[in-house]
Amino acid sequence: MRYLVVVGVCLGLLLACGETGTGETKKADEVKKESLNDHKIKPYVTLAHPDWSADAVLYQLNTRQFTPEGSFRAAARELPRLKALGVDIIWLMPIHPIGEENRKGSLGSPYSVRDYRGVNPELGTPGDFRAFVEQAHALGLKVILDWVANHSAWDNPLRFEQPDWYERDYKGDFRPTPWWDWSDIIDLDYSQPALRHYMADAMVYWVREFGVDGFRCDVAGFVPIDFWEAVRAELEQIKLVFLLAEWESRDLHARAFDATYAWSWHEKMKHLAKGDADVTSLFVYYSWNESAFPREAYRMTYVENHDSNAWEGTVQENFGAAYPAVLALSFVGEGMPLIYNGMEAGNDRRLAFFERDPIQWRVHPTGDLLRSLIQLRKQEQVLWNGQYGERMVHVPNSQPTQVLSFVRGRGAERVLAVFNFSAEPQTTRLQGSLFPGTYRHWSSGEERRFTADTEVLLAPWEFGIWLAD
Repeated sequence: MRYLVVVGVCLGLLLACGETGTGETKKADEVKKESLNDHKIKPYVTLAHPDWSADAVLYQLNTRQFTPEGSFRAAARELPRLKALGVDIIWLMPIHPIGEENRKGSLGSPYSVRDYRGVNPELGTPGDFRAFVEQAHALGLKVILDWVANHSAWDNPLRFEQPDWYERDYKGDFRPTPWWDWSDIIDLDYSQPALRHYMADAMVYWVREFGVDGFRCDVAGFVPIDFWEAVRAELEQIKLVFLLAEWESRDLHARAFDATYAWSWHEKMKHLAKGDADVTSLFVYYSWNESAFPREAYRMTYVENHDSNAWEGTVQENFGAAYPAVLALSFVGEGMPLIYNGMEAGNDRRLAFFERDPIQWRVHPTGDLLRSLIQLRKQEQVLWNGQYGERMVHVPNSQPTQVLSFVRGRGAERVLAVFNFSAEPQTTRLQGSLFPGTYRHWSSGEERRFTADTEVLLAPWEFGIWLAD
């Protein structure tokens, strides 16, 4: 009996505990539901793009190679030509004095910065640079500086005045960025608050004193995001700026950067052009772009820049006969297009990185293609950047591994694009209800009616762009 009583008491206690727990759980669930109902979804992207960036096209200018003189003054004389080409934002490669200790080549890398507030005398004086910015602004162009926050030159005075601002290797020595052959630079340590203040003040200096309109930030992902977010907030106390990150990450778009590199797009286009992949490989990029990145994100779809030209190959090497189609997709598909100086002249050389190697300027069909693509992009708002344009909507076709087809549209305004990304002629039939209608060809102006029975014939690597009439 005693055992039964004890068991009964224990069972009673367990039941009592169970009832109390259930009651508490119910209360917790009710509180949770109430809090979810009261929860307001906050915008993920809180930065504001400058209005002038909505349809902007980037142009990267390598001052060292841009003119025979390799100077700001000489580059300024070419600004009217760039304005006529149709570009909007001039991205200048680093303009600062270059380190001499452990220098590569005779002139060194512009990304080995010896003085963050100085101007490389090889390019001109601070006054020359100021005049360049002022002339660009007078033409309606914007200027952004290439900013190297991750590392400095070995002989930057900070190494001697503030040695604690630098990272060390396992031996306690200053170290270049791990794993790479960047032997001419040493890495900065962003766990040091004073370094953050110094770097932010230096960026503010160029905006306040010279009127630059923003920055392209080198290896931005190697520097903590909260630094970039704080810097943007500080810069925008002066004026709205445009920030481009050399990195591919959704989270950089929330509070820091207007644009990031579309590295994966570039890589997939090279594989496609070389026959190592088919059109369906692009679906991975475009799916991630639409599903993982915010609507406001500008993804820089580049065909060439200073790194790809110097280390990966020319556009002719990387894309061959596919080059015009790849270039057109960078303008017509979602993304913010980039022109690397010399593309408009059909440059077919890998420009030297550590020496003088001026571009050989000439009239070239690529220049005409770029002007036409820029004009098309500006007149068709559905092709603009980020939330200012419209999404690419896939139009299935009968040759899905060779032909890419899509529409970007808003109401009656629609752009239909069909690309043959193969070395063989293709005859394809578009499918679905999205595309039918009357269009005119983007360059010839020829009118065409598209129906469910319409066939599109494309030569190898040919593309067609049609505008809703």
